Amino acid sequence: MTEKTLYERLGGYDGITGFVNDLLPRLESDSQLGRFWQNRGDDGIKREKQLLIDYLCSNAGGPVYYTGRDMKLSHVGMKINESDWSVLLGHAGDTMTALSVPQQECDDLVAFVQSLKDDIVEA
Repeated sequence: MTEKTLYERLGGYDGITGFVNDLLPRLESDSQLGRFWQNRGDDGIKREKQLLIDYLCSNAGGPVYYTGRDMKLSHVGMKINESDWSVLLGHAGDTMTALSVPQQECDDLVAFVQSLKDDIVEA
């Protein structure tokens, strides 16, 4: 028996889209993180959302091709700090709880996100 990919275990495209649909409003409305979405047009936010979905799907082993930039280039100059990172992880945890994501998938998703920290956190 072949082990399922994280993409499959998270519910495929629809499951990952549901995760992003729950997470992004939390981030955008957060008093600390909201600054990253200020003065952004709706179209830019929609594009960013789709890129996040594609990125997560692709990196979780799904059949989705990610066309965006790498994480380091995408986040350089944003001045994301340790505190911002901690708040993001808290919201991601709240999203996983709200969606009843099983513990193994939570652990795998957190491990993946943590692997990106050096490319995202600057200060």
